[in-house]
Amino acid sequence: MLQYGQGEYLYLLLLVPVLISLMYTFSIWKKKAIQKFGDNKLIEKLSPSISKTKIKIKNVLFIFIITSLVIGISNPKIGTKMEEVKREGVDLMIAIDLSNSMLAEDIKPNRLKRAKQAISKLVDNLNGDRIGLIVFAGDAYVQLPITTDYSAAKLFLSTINSDIIPTQGTNIGKAINLAFSSFDKKNEQNKAIIIITDGESHDQEAIEIAASAKEKNVIIHTLGMGLDKGSPIPIYNKYGNNIGFRKDNEGNTIVSKLNEDLLKEIASVGGGSYIRANNSKAGLDALFSEINKMEKKEIGTMIFTNFKDRFQIFIAIAFILLILDLFLNNKKFNLDFLK
Repeated sequence: MLQYGQGEYLYLLLLVPVLISLMYTFSIWKKKAIQKFGDNKLIEKLSPSISKTKIKIKNVLFIFIITSLVIGISNPKIGTKMEEVKREGVDLMIAIDLSNSMLAEDIKPNRLKRAKQAISKLVDNLNGDRIGLIVFAGDAYVQLPITTDYSAAKLFLSTINSDIIPTQGTNIGKAINLAFSSFDKKNEQNKAIIIITDGESHDQEAIEIAASAKEKNVIIHTLGMGLDKGSPIPIYNKYGNNIGFRKDNEGNTIVSKLNEDLLKEIASVGGGSYIRANNSKAGLDALFSEINKMEKKEIGTMIFTNFKDRFQIFIAIAFILLILDLFLNNKKFNLDFLK
């Protein structure tokens, strides 16, 4: 298992392709500059001791030195031992709606971004619980299998956007089904599903599926994203600029409104709570209180422990390559002694 003590320094690796691009650009500029002075073959005869191969090798060494230094200062650590850690908690699957209507901006900055902010805050408050992520629109997909790795949960959450699901719609029933099947049925932890959506559908099947899940001791909570007045659904170009609003087949602007009745009924038959978000609160605090009321049972999880620093290896590699670079000049090897 690999982790980093100062992982933020890994962003410096983004400089590597920039350096490669600059080296390539400089090489092209140098070649054109030399061509202004005369024929390439003549220039080579006038400077016979310069080795192009050595110059390329030195450039490669420089890139490896920078890469090794960046990895070294990020302090990579390797877990050398597996241990079973006992925790107490519940299993949570959060299903987040990625349909276009979640881009409506009646809740600022928009419904989807506010939902992601709320989930992130919820993850920060978890302690021992396991969490998984489902994304859905017209279809549903597992974004993150159930885990106690909260850092991974926040990482996967950050990648969620409305473009990752090709099929539009709001199929809550599929989301509940997938969330239910994603639980580990062998453990005895209490289980809950949180559906975050504007509920803009007439998915009566979702009510039946929620009731079925409740019969199998899985609680369904719903969080409604949207206000009574509703909001048009903005359209953005690839530069992030608003270029208008979605319209129906008759050319009228579509106003997305929260289907509160459906979400209340799903929560009711699912044995959970319905909370409606607004601009002052997202509502997950109230749901978190409900989750904390659930009996938390012991969870055994195998994790890596006894992490050891390995930054010395990469610093040493960088140092050795630097010494090699200093001793490697740009001149061709002199093979006269072989004559």
